[in-house]
Amino acid sequence: MTICIQCGGEPKYKCPTCCKPYCSVACCKEHKQSPCSAPPAPEPSSVETHITYDYPTEDTVSPEKLELLEKSQEVKKCLENLHVREILEQLDKSPHPDELIQEYMQEPIFTELVDACLNVVEPSSDFEK
Repeated sequence: MTICIQCGGEPKYKCPTCCKPYCSVACCKEHKQSPCSAPPAPEPSSVETHITYDYPTEDTVSPEKLELLEKSQEVKKCLENLHVREILEQLDKSPHPDELIQEYMQEPIFTELVDACLNVVEPSSDFEK
């Protein structure tokens, strides 16, 4: 339970600068007498790196490699295409995405995205080992 930073009462408001809770105009005025500052900005996170897989397989992609997808210019370029984004939305909404993928793999624009993703998570040098 949060309490007012001045009197310990039940807060109804937050300071617009430091976001600390206060309960009344009087407590706000008292708080403003001493300078406050904005809370530190949270570190931006790319991909949640606390991913755990219940049933990993030899095809499971590591969280580190998933982070590389976010930084890939080739993948970003593919995602600029509206048709590719529509395909991904359909796959996401589908109760049977495995069946749709078979269909979409016939579309060159989708296979271009798939190839771009594979180039990031399984570079050709990995195959040669």
